[in-house]
Amino acid sequence: MVWTWRFEKADGSVLTAPEGLEEFPTQGDAETWIGETWKDLLAEGVDQVVLLEDGQKIYGPMSLHPTDQ
Repeated sequence: MVWTWRFEKADGSVLTAPEGLEEFPTQGDAETWIGETWKDLLAEGVDQVVLLEDGQKIYGPMSLHPTDQ
């Protein structure tokens, strides 16, 4: 199994991965990576992400924009 993130604009249009496609051996590794890099991705124009396992959608889209609290 390979876990990847699909990067999208707010309208759902797919973006090319800013640093190339990252592949992860587990869901936890993929989620840790997004937790560590979401601010950089947002700065590079990514609005939301979708988690994929072997190309199949697991969840998302998940916004990278902070919510007001």
